[in-house]
Amino acid sequence: MASGPRVDVNQQTAADMKTARSQTSISVKTVRSYLHGGQKVWDLRESLEKILVQEPLFDKKHRDFLGRTDQYIRAAAIINRLDELRRIHSWSEVEYTTATSLLSEVMSTALHDAAFQPVFLGQGSPALMENYWDLVYEKGIQGCYLQTELGHGTNVARLETTSTYIPETQEFEINSPSLTSTKWWIGALGKSATHGAVQAKLILPDGKDMGPHLFFVQLRSLEDHRPLQGITVGDIGPKASGGMAAQDQGFARFDHVRIPRTNMFSKFAEVTTEGSYIQPPHAKLSYGGMMYIRANMIPSAGWTIAKAATVAIRYTTVRRQGEPDAKGFERQVLTYPSTYYRLLPILSRAFVFIELGRYTIKALTQMQQRLANRDTSLLPEMHALLCGLKVFVTTHGISDIETARRSMGGHGFSAFAGLGRLYIEYLPAATFEGDNFVLDGQVVRAATKLCKAVLSSTSAVAKLPLPSAYLRLLSTAGEVPPQVTGSTWHDVHSVVLLLEWRAALMVKNFTQTQASGDVDASVNQRLAKAVTEAFVAAQVGEMINNLTILPSEDAKVVGCLYRLYLLTSAESALVDLLSVGLIRHTGVGDPTQDLRLAVKALCLEVLPNVIGLTDAFGFSDWSLDSALGVFDGRVYEALWKRVQMEPMNKDEVTPAYAPYIRPMLQRGQAAAEQKMKPKSKL
Repeated sequence: MASGPRVDVNQQTAADMKTARSQTSISVKTVRSYLHGGQKVWDLRESLEKILVQEPLFDKKHRDFLGRTDQYIRAAAIINRLDELRRIHSWSEVEYTTATSLLSEVMSTALHDAAFQPVFLGQGSPALMENYWDLVYEKGIQGCYLQTELGHGTNVARLETTSTYIPETQEFEINSPSLTSTKWWIGALGKSATHGAVQAKLILPDGKDMGPHLFFVQLRSLEDHRPLQGITVGDIGPKASGGMAAQDQGFARFDHVRIPRTNMFSKFAEVTTEGSYIQPPHAKLSYGGMMYIRANMIPSAGWTIAKAATVAIRYTTVRRQGEPDAKGFERQVLTYPSTYYRLLPILSRAFVFIELGRYTIKALTQMQQRLANRDTSLLPEMHALLCGLKVFVTTHGISDIETARRSMGGHGFSAFAGLGRLYIEYLPAATFEGDNFVLDGQVVRAATKLCKAVLSSTSAVAKLPLPSAYLRLLSTAGEVPPQVTGSTWHDVHSVVLLLEWRAALMVKNFTQTQASGDVDASVNQRLAKAVTEAFVAAQVGEMINNLTILPSEDAKVVGCLYRLYLLTSAESALVDLLSVGLIRHTGVGDPTQDLRLAVKALCLEVLPNVIGLTDAFGFSDWSLDSALGVFDGRVYEALWKRVQMEPMNKDEVTPAYAPYIRPMLQRGQAAAEQKMKPKSKL
């Protein structure tokens, strides 16, 4: 077999990356500005990164070699330096938050910023804000959010920690009545936090249980950081696969700890000095902090997936393997259908989730403004929407990171690839802020409630909230299901409508058969996915319509990516589309083949621009921290340099040789010599 041309494989990587960039037809700068929400936002990120990369403490290249304690100490040092920089440069809240996200480090203050501080803003009474807000904002205290317990997680209503009001002293008594009531998995609680927002059952003087409420509790001394009397606190130990090693998830037990009555988060519900309870205007107002976190998880998923896509696409662009191409070189891995079919849909989801995140946070802000005026009308729909989106983006995020890692072959398993760390640190997102399988049930309950209203009254259609607009299709005056043909997959409106019909029919079928109790075990997962995908598809349709803000070529390429998202969503929904009769088998050929060929055609259309599209995310080599995702494509050089940092390579002969390896070798050699002696006599 004739060999191909002699090639310096290492030098070829840089040439391949340069060629790939030269094929880009989009304006990377324009698409980058689009993704970041404007040129000013990008300019801010770029100016902040220039400050951060100058800090030796923020160098990422040695962190894979650190043990857990050293990782925690390093993270504490980073937090301290970041706070110093905030004051040196007089950063605003937006600038500080942006700098934190650029660092991409696991830090205990993340919970202070994402959970503790929003609870104060959303539920703190005027008195509590007056006494503590400056300390919270300036990080003069460090907070955490104590909800999950050893025995209960998602089922907040069954938490065991109690807060009993004592009218004689106007205090609450926080108590952990059992082992299983121990607060558990609480980020920053193990060693860092000084205060916490504690979720506990409110017990009135007459013994009446009013359910979970939030209380502001000091945990450690501000003088020497020791736990206060009556509080037992510590770290819960290492996590799976060494993930989130720098984060001190902790436990806490309370032994009749007293706090002032004013330490209840009582913006909406409160206890009077006499012990009477003032009801909140809506039962789910206490979900505000969790809803804030869930809303921010959507763009966060998009940027996390974007990192995985960038690394994998860059690496598979310069990695050559297998059969020769037209020039006789080994073929670029990305050009294999089995590779681009896996990676390009991931790229499309990154774009969609980033843009979707902007919509969701805007909608949440509007709801919070109404809540400030005690208007809870948007709360049920926002709660259901965020439950569905949280499940949707985190499920995809976990799968997409791992798919990207596996697309890189053996080198993808190296820590220096960066995706192993990205995966294990993102993996808990499926569980925290509500277990995904449990949240599916909440999405379905909300959907069936609205479906019943639509089926019983056509007037209910006009009152449907935007996330449930798909249910309009069930109205007697509504449209009929579309006829699916080969042209369906080339029309955005038709694909969006098909995914909406899928959700509407599935929810209707479930609503009508639910009473019999004859439902399958996975129904909540299938329904929640269909309902959420219908909403997202409609939003993607709007994203495509709004691409007129971009120059024509940029709009065309990004539009292809959005259409790829819609088609791969339809492809993943084929079982549902067939089961509800939206796609029918005529007995001739494969009714799904046109869709699959359309997916392939879109992939091939996007392929020449993938390096430009990933460049548009704006990740520097410093922020990606991946030997396989370097901008210049010289992946083998980068990997070689990283290996030289391995501490084990400092010793030519390992310290384990003399006490352990040599004795074993000597025993084996002696035993082999004894076996050889009889053979030599023969």
